[in-house]
Amino acid sequence: MKMGILRQLQCFLLMGTMFIVAIIIYWDDVTKRTFYIPSAVSPLPVFPIQVLETPLDLKSSSDQSSCSVKPNQTTLTTAQKYISKGQGSNNHIFGQSSPTDLKVRQAYRTEMVKELCLANSSLTFPGKFKSFEKIPSRTLDHLIVDDRHGVIYCFVPKVACTNWKRIMIVLSQNLKAPDGTPYRDPLAIPSYMSHNATLHLTFNRFWRRFGRASRRLMHHKLKTYTKFIFVRDPFVRLISAFRNKFDQPNEDFYRQFGSVMLQRYANISKPPGSAQEAFEAGIRPSFQNFVKYLLDSQTEKMEPFNEHWRQVYRLCHPCQIEYDFIGKLETLDEDAEHLLRILGMDERIRFPPGYRNRTAANWERDWFANVSVADRMKLYNLYEPDFRLFGYDKPETLYQK
Repeated sequence: MKMGILRQLQCFLLMGTMFIVAIIIYWDDVTKRTFYIPSAVSPLPVFPIQVLETPLDLKSSSDQSSCSVKPNQTTLTTAQKYISKGQGSNNHIFGQSSPTDLKVRQAYRTEMVKELCLANSSLTFPGKFKSFEKIPSRTLDHLIVDDRHGVIYCFVPKVACTNWKRIMIVLSQNLKAPDGTPYRDPLAIPSYMSHNATLHLTFNRFWRRFGRASRRLMHHKLKTYTKFIFVRDPFVRLISAFRNKFDQPNEDFYRQFGSVMLQRYANISKPPGSAQEAFEAGIRPSFQNFVKYLLDSQTEKMEPFNEHWRQVYRLCHPCQIEYDFIGKLETLDEDAEHLLRILGMDERIRFPPGYRNRTAANWERDWFANVSVADRMKLYNLYEPDFRLFGYDKPETLYQK
């Protein structure tokens, strides 16, 4: 009798243990599939690929669920069906895009990065297989964190970063307007203030604030916060940087870089001492000098590339950080609106309007006319990871004399 009762108790105990284990396994699976954002921000919707054929309402309750998309060729194939033929990957490929188009666009961009970051992909570049723990904190200075809304933004100079930094200031409420209240309108923030490093909490400042716990906190935020980045055609970004820093008087950039270019590549042994003097004398670095400077192996032996022309993969580490949203300057208006809607801020914040970029035909003809074909090829090789990771076509101008 006692033996029968004992066996019954053992049976109940075994069944109870199995039930608890089943619950743990189920809960672990759910938490791995679900993306959480702290505070009142809506989670970034990541959607199963099988529902992409059906139009979705971004504001519907079903759209707020979060399911992970497994990286596979189906994702890219499905997304490619929505790309207009003959327009190229670095143009406005969707026009007036529907919610489904916008989601497919993001699936295509994020999955392309994942595919190329795999060990067996055809793309290789320095640091591709480096773990996040091995990345020096000083190179994480472009990752701006907003704890109030659970957002991380990796800013890339010359890719609308002034306006996105303004928005991050509005979100963090780290800057007071003249009336003593936090800024609510991004355009009301002076542009020079947006670049004030003290107004932004970046990952490279975590060590001073959190000490040994900094890396653990970074991992937690990377796992739970919405991470976004905006990119641009790599060569057009270089042209924009050159125009901004060397095609007009800029004393800091002239002294640090411009005078060096004139000495090394323009055969001017004693260039003028200031940008103002150089411009008055009609002396300035050419775009060809700038390209030579970038290709010179001695350049980075002195110091790393300046952030305005440093490759995006070195600024934002896309193979170590899985970005939830990848925007492009070529589709800035739609992408900005889409991201703000995802974050639940489209009713409160409007992205400041910007100017249109120059067309591909213009910059190919005008800016690379005096750059040799050999140097164009070398320059492409230098920035190839950015071209391929973010879906930009190899410029045809490389093959034209």
